[in-house]
Amino acid sequence: MARNAQSQAAEAQQQETPQTGRIHVGTSGWAYKAWQPDFYPEKLAQTKFLQHYATQLNTVEVNYTFRHLLTEKTIENWLKQTPENFQFVVKASQRITHIKRLKDVDDALGRFLSSVAPLASAGRLGPILFQLPPNMKAVPEVLDNFLTLLPRTLRAAFEFRHQSWFAPEIEEILRRHEAALCVAESDDFVTPEVVTAPFVYFRFRCSEYPEAVRAKLLERVVKVLEGGKEVFAFFKHEERPDGALWARELLTSVQLPPA
Repeated sequence: MARNAQSQAAEAQQQETPQTGRIHVGTSGWAYKAWQPDFYPEKLAQTKFLQHYATQLNTVEVNYTFRHLLTEKTIENWLKQTPENFQFVVKASQRITHIKRLKDVDDALGRFLSSVAPLASAGRLGPILFQLPPNMKAVPEVLDNFLTLLPRTLRAAFEFRHQSWFAPEIEEILRRHEAALCVAESDDFVTPEVVTAPFVYFRFRCSEYPEAVRAKLLERVVKVLEGGKEVFAFFKHEERPDGALWARELLTSVQLPPA
């Protein structure tokens, strides 16, 4: 996309969508030099990548938190580089999802939530993504018990990667706790598109999204927005700029009035 598309994306940061809901679009991470010069200016220093990213997109999915706890200094730096409407979506600690598998997590959950509290206090914390391991089968009572531990103000999305989770009982539990079923798609796995919360969380992880497929994605997102739901949508980063460019295109297409 040329400068015109970049300026449109920047303007879109300040606009209300013509739909009922709100839209947040980004990628998984931002610190990729391979995105130069198509997304980041060719001579832009890597230390300024986030600042530029936030002029083009209005959210980012942080995978760093899967293995590390955030420090207040890191969060303070992020907040300084991004506008007030920018949302940080974080992936839950692997100790919660992969080691403890949602059981006996009081200590791990407490430490994790404390580490992201400065983001929440600043009004900049988006949903938390709980990505479960592919070999973890559905245990409804474990999910239900875990959800009772989360603060009611926290927005939680669950990415299930075993088919046993896609069942009416699981959907009912998620709805009762207003937690989202993460609608994730990759070249090998597709999640049912079921709405269980006031927001919908999309993870577009396929290796290619041709123009015709991107047009269908836009239709899906607009349909959710017209239903009054908030949308968080993330493209796969990869070592190429395509995901960032597709994300910018989607955000701009939704927020700008039709020609």
